[in-house]
Amino acid sequence: MPSLRAVRVLILTIAAAATGLYAAGSADVLERIERLRNTGRVLMIAAHPDDENTALLAYCARGRKLQTAYLSLTRGEGGQNLIGSEQGIMLGVIRTEELLAARRLDGARQYFTRAIDFGFSKSAEETMRFWGKDEVLADVVWVVRKFRPDVIILRFSGTPRDGHGHHVASALIGRDAFQAAADASRFADQLKDAAVWKARRVMWNGFSFNREQEREMSSAPKAVRVDTGEYDALLGMSYGELASLSRSQHRSQGFGTGPRRGSQMNALFTVDGEAATNDFMDGVDTTWGRFEGGKTVADALDEALAAFEPRAPEKTLPGLLKARRAMAAMQAAEARERLAELDEAIAAAAGIHFEASASRGMTTPGGEVEVTLTAIARGRAPVSLKGASVGGAAVAAGTLGVNQIWTAKQKVAAPARTSQPYWLREPASAGMFKVADRRMLGEPANAPAIEARAVFAVEGVEFELARPVERVWVDRSKGEEREPLEVLPALAVELDGTAMVFPDAQPKEVSLNLVSVSRGIGGTVRLELPEGWLAAPETQRFEIPATGQSTVKFKVTPPGGESRGVVRAVAQTASGRAEGGLVRLAYGHITPRTIAAPAEAAVIRQDVKVLSKRIGYVMGAGDEVPRALEQMGCEVTMLERADLEKGDLSRYDAIVTGVRAFNVREDLRRASPRLWEYARQGGTVVVQYNVMDGQFWSNEAGTLTSLGPYPVQLSRDRVTVEEAPVKAVLPDHALLNAPNKIVDADWDGWVQERGLYFAGKWDEKYETPIEMNDPGEKPSRGSLLTVRVGKGAYVMSGLSFFRQLPAGVPGAYKLFANMISAGKTP
Repeated sequence: MPSLRAVRVLILTIAAAATGLYAAGSADVLERIERLRNTGRVLMIAAHPDDENTALLAYCARGRKLQTAYLSLTRGEGGQNLIGSEQGIMLGVIRTEELLAARRLDGARQYFTRAIDFGFSKSAEETMRFWGKDEVLADVVWVVRKFRPDVIILRFSGTPRDGHGHHVASALIGRDAFQAAADASRFADQLKDAAVWKARRVMWNGFSFNREQEREMSSAPKAVRVDTGEYDALLGMSYGELASLSRSQHRSQGFGTGPRRGSQMNALFTVDGEAATNDFMDGVDTTWGRFEGGKTVADALDEALAAFEPRAPEKTLPGLLKARRAMAAMQAAEARERLAELDEAIAAAAGIHFEASASRGMTTPGGEVEVTLTAIARGRAPVSLKGASVGGAAVAAGTLGVNQIWTAKQKVAAPARTSQPYWLREPASAGMFKVADRRMLGEPANAPAIEARAVFAVEGVEFELARPVERVWVDRSKGEEREPLEVLPALAVELDGTAMVFPDAQPKEVSLNLVSVSRGIGGTVRLELPEGWLAAPETQRFEIPATGQSTVKFKVTPPGGESRGVVRAVAQTASGRAEGGLVRLAYGHITPRTIAAPAEAAVIRQDVKVLSKRIGYVMGAGDEVPRALEQMGCEVTMLERADLEKGDLSRYDAIVTGVRAFNVREDLRRASPRLWEYARQGGTVVVQYNVMDGQFWSNEAGTLTSLGPYPVQLSRDRVTVEEAPVKAVLPDHALLNAPNKIVDADWDGWVQERGLYFAGKWDEKYETPIEMNDPGEKPSRGSLLTVRVGKGAYVMSGLSFFRQLPAGVPGAYKLFANMISAGKTP
């Protein structure tokens, strides 16, 4: 057995992998060889990003050296966001990148279906109806046929114990896919590009939500046990500890976690196929001997492993090169797919570094990009560079001296298609994204905009490395930074905000930002408005220098009566029509992405009266409510720690706390007594939704001393059907009448849900003006609580204003105006 004294090197390799670097060392060479020797495959299936069992994935991929993948049916568009205000498809892109960051650490692959996360669902039936069961099933079958797992592991049971309808559906669809993937009559159109595949078995990775379920799991007689807390001397940590790093990439969901040490037993139950008795891979041949011609590959890899020495990784090259010749001669799909993996192992053993960089991170379709190729061979084995190319354009080959850098520059044209994520290129249905190119189905992201390739040779055996073209630069505070090259539209047209509210018939100034991505550009721009709306002037000219921007302003006049529609900004240049903006998603833990979004916003002419004009806002996890308040004519000031602790709160008519503010703002929790005193002196405090969070429970019953002036207990109650009827149980209450009369029509047009994390119990002093419920459930009155506090008022609501206000829902604006005005109404 080779020496394992390379812990530090591998940890550095793992850390570098999270940033996209191509780090390599002896420990990396060893792990690559061990993984190449194993042909077993495991596919885990669940519903969302963060549903996966990261410890089990790490155990399978890093520990057992199995080809491991996680298939998330959705990209998590319907979740909440604890790191910013992005919702919907933008949140889905963030959560996609979080999954990819997690997989770079735990070593698994990542796949998706086209299903859209439409928010919390209380039944699998609703979920499958919304998605279209056959469509999602087809996508899962496609991934199974392409990945060819020996074992499929379901994260959920397919029963009501799973809680979320998406969870239940993921297990039911996973079971169906196990059978359908092996049936040539099912989804036969796929067989042009993939063969039928029969996995050995489907297993459920049992879990428990409470102690009773935990006892059931521990005593279940037919479970196969896996200890994901097993320590790996090469890693210097257990798979559970490694999983804590990968799971902590789900920062938008607040899933940062500390390392778990010690035994962590997982139970796996066979639900279909051949029963496993001792191990989840029972009966699976995980060697190359399962493929014709594979024994030669296996023998060569065994030779490489036996020759491994930490201080001389090049001693593995003879075996790796023999494996390369044998694998290239095989016909099996496994060999074709893993040839690139073997080439990377050879490069690591030879100490080869190869990269492709560009000075700028963005270009336009067809734009010229100068790419610098860099290669160096730092090992003891002689290496030659046979040839290189960038975007298909050949680059003159050169000689690689030992530890001598070779560079070449090549100008290439960017592709004609932009870098917009493939699942966002076509309009989606309510439940499914549309993907025209089936070859992309299941893939987590686009291929690189431009790719560089180089052919090297060691001892006469050629092998190829591929690298994406990236922007590479040095940040003085962080060191070397990298980001992918993106192909973006030449002109971005951006409206300020997603909703514009006109509370009266007075005109408003609307700003429009035009951004040139790579060159000077000029043209005209106008606003397309609903009937009855006017913009002055009708059209404006603009001229933008290279990579610059320009702002133009229109005066928009609404109709006299109520009206709702969409405004679109449209620019016309010599090269065509532009009507889209760009959204930059850049957080430190993920690969940054720039997403094209329509240059449009909801326009609402709705009589909305507001009595509180000066608003102090305590931002929480992130939302767009301050912008909505400004649309209603309010002056909004963001309150920071010093303001909460010792600022003059009396200068504000109302203070509003943002989404999950009490969860994420310790300064707010400490300052809550000041808020209640502010209310007693005549102010209005409005608290938006928070979640049950043990960090500020006052006792085991879950009563929060810092969330309201009187005791209140949160629950997990929610109403997920956005059309659910709302009953005014206190129809004369001021919140429903002043300064705006709330009528039944004000509950029309809500998006995704009514609300979430309603109050479950509360002090009798609170009043609850409305009640609502999902079909078949008991009415809940915990969505809106209010109480007079001295001269002022307190309002707490789990209604999802953070979704409704940016979506331009008129009734939500009226009700929120009443809430912030509560202290000024009788």
